[in-house]
Amino acid sequence: MNEVKQLNIKNAEAYRLATELAALTGESVTAAVTEALREKVERERRAQDREARIEEMLEHGRRYRQLPERDTRTADEILGYDENGLPT
Repeated sequence: MNEVKQLNIKNAEAYRLATELAALTGESVTAAVTEALREKVERERRAQDREARIEEMLEHGRRYRQLPERDTRTADEILGYDENGLPT
């Protein structure tokens, strides 16, 4: 069984924001604060996941740049175009 914990925040702005949010949403203060916290936690998780994905992509790029160049042809040569842009 989940034990109910208490959270007692003694901050005038937090109280004002919580009651304003509850009034705007029609929820209880507890429900409004719980949902706001849930949304904030999810945003932070997504931000951290995004940062991890960006770092992973950058690492792939760093490793790619270290690979030896196996084909020294230009993109046009590889695609089969001459200096006039015509197919060869």
